[in-house]
Amino acid sequence: MDPVLLISILVGLVLILLVVGAPLKPVRLVGNIAVKFVIGALMLFFVNAFGSFIDFHIPINPATAAISGILGIPGVVLLILVKQFII
Repeated sequence: MDPVLLISILVGLVLILLVVGAPLKPVRLVGNIAVKFVIGALMLFFVNAFGSFIDFHIPINPATAAISGILGIPGVVLLILVKQFII
C-alpha cells in the first residue's frame, strides 16, 4: 500500500473522530493505546537518529514501540540498557 494513501486514511480517521467524537470508552482506550504506540515509535526514531552518530540502533517493531510508548522515557532507557548489556 502506498504510504501517502495510508497516511491520508489515518489523518481522515483522526479528523472524523475529532469532529464526531468517540463516545464509547473502548474506542477511546484503543485510541489512547494507538497514540502511545506512535509516540513510542517516534521516540525510538529519535534515539536511532542520534544513535547513528555512535553506530547505535534499536529496531522499531511493535514490541519495542509498545515498551517505549507505554513506559515512556524509562522504557526507552530500558531498551538502551538491554541493547548495551545483554545483547
